[in-house]
Amino acid sequence: MKPISTLTCPKCGHSASETMPTDACQFFYECTGCGTLLRPKEGDCCVYCSYGDVPCPPIQEARERGAPSSCCAD
Repeated sequence: MKPISTLTCPKCGHSASETMPTDACQFFYECTGCGTLLRPKEGDCCVYCSYGDVPCPPIQEARERGAPSSCCAD
Protein backbone atom coordinates (compact mmCIF):
# COMPACT_ATOMS: atom_id res chain seq x y z
CA MET A 1 0.00 0.00 0.00
CA LYS A 2 1.21 3.47 -0.88
CA PRO A 3 0.88 5.94 2.03
CA ILE A 4 1.62 9.11 0.03
CA SER A 5 -0.49 10.71 -2.69
CA THR A 6 0.23 13.79 -4.77
CA LEU A 7 -2.78 16.10 -4.77
CA THR A 8 -3.22 18.43 -7.75
CA CYS A 9 -5.40 21.50 -7.43
CA PRO A 10 -7.95 21.77 -10.26
CA LYS A 11 -7.95 25.57 -9.97
CA CYS A 12 -4.25 26.45 -10.15
CA GLY A 13 -2.54 23.15 -11.00
CA HIS A 14 -0.28 23.22 -7.94
CA SER A 15 0.78 19.74 -6.76
CA ALA A 16 1.82 18.65 -3.28
CA SER A 17 2.70 15.21 -1.91
CA GLU A 18 0.86 14.42 1.32
CA THR A 19 0.75 11.46 3.70
CA MET A 20 -2.77 10.06 3.78
CA PRO A 21 -4.54 9.25 7.04
CA THR A 22 -5.19 5.53 7.47
CA ASP A 23 -7.96 5.80 10.05
CA ALA A 24 -10.26 8.46 8.58
CA CYS A 25 -11.35 10.13 5.36
CA GLN A 26 -9.96 13.55 4.59
CA PHE A 27 -12.87 15.62 3.33
CA PHE A 28 -11.07 18.96 3.03
CA TYR A 29 -7.65 20.04 1.81
CA GLU A 30 -6.42 23.61 1.40
CA CYS A 31 -4.25 24.03 -1.69
CA THR A 32 -0.82 25.28 -0.66
CA GLY A 33 -0.54 27.12 -3.99
CA CYS A 34 -3.71 29.22 -4.18
CA GLY A 35 -5.57 28.51 -0.94
CA THR A 36 -8.60 26.89 -2.60
CA LEU A 37 -10.43 24.54 -0.25
CA LEU A 38 -10.78 21.21 -2.05
CA ARG A 39 -13.67 18.87 -1.28
CA PRO A 40 -14.30 15.37 -2.70
CA LYS A 41 -16.04 15.18 -6.05
CA GLU A 42 -19.50 13.62 -6.04
CA GLY A 43 -19.19 9.86 -5.64
CA ASP A 44 -15.69 10.00 -4.11
CA CYS A 45 -15.05 9.47 -0.40
CA CYS A 46 -12.16 11.88 0.09
CA VAL A 47 -9.89 14.46 -1.53
CA TYR A 48 -7.25 11.80 -2.29
CA CYS A 49 -9.71 9.80 -4.39
CA SER A 50 -10.74 12.98 -6.24
CA TYR A 51 -7.47 14.88 -6.70
CA GLY A 52 -4.66 12.48 -5.80
CA ASP A 53 -2.52 10.24 -7.97
CA VAL A 54 -3.04 7.42 -5.43
CA PRO A 55 -6.45 6.61 -3.89
CA CYS A 56 -6.94 6.50 -0.11
CA PRO A 57 -5.74 3.47 1.92
CA PRO A 58 -9.20 1.83 2.31
CA ILE A 59 -9.73 1.90 -1.47
CA GLN A 60 -6.21 0.54 -2.07
CA GLU A 61 -6.87 -2.30 0.40
CA ALA A 62 -10.20 -3.18 -1.22
CA ARG A 63 -8.55 -3.34 -4.66
CA GLU A 64 -5.75 -5.56 -3.31
CA ARG A 65 -8.35 -7.98 -1.91
CA GLY A 66 -10.29 -7.91 -5.17
CA ALA A 67 -13.29 -6.53 -3.31
CA PRO A 68 -15.50 -3.76 -4.61
CA SER A 69 -13.97 -0.36 -3.83
CA SER A 70 -15.98 1.02 -0.96
CA CYS A 71 -15.99 4.42 0.64
CA CYS A 72 -13.73 4.89 3.66
CA ALA A 73 -16.81 5.80 5.68
CA ASP A 74 -18.32 2.31 5.26
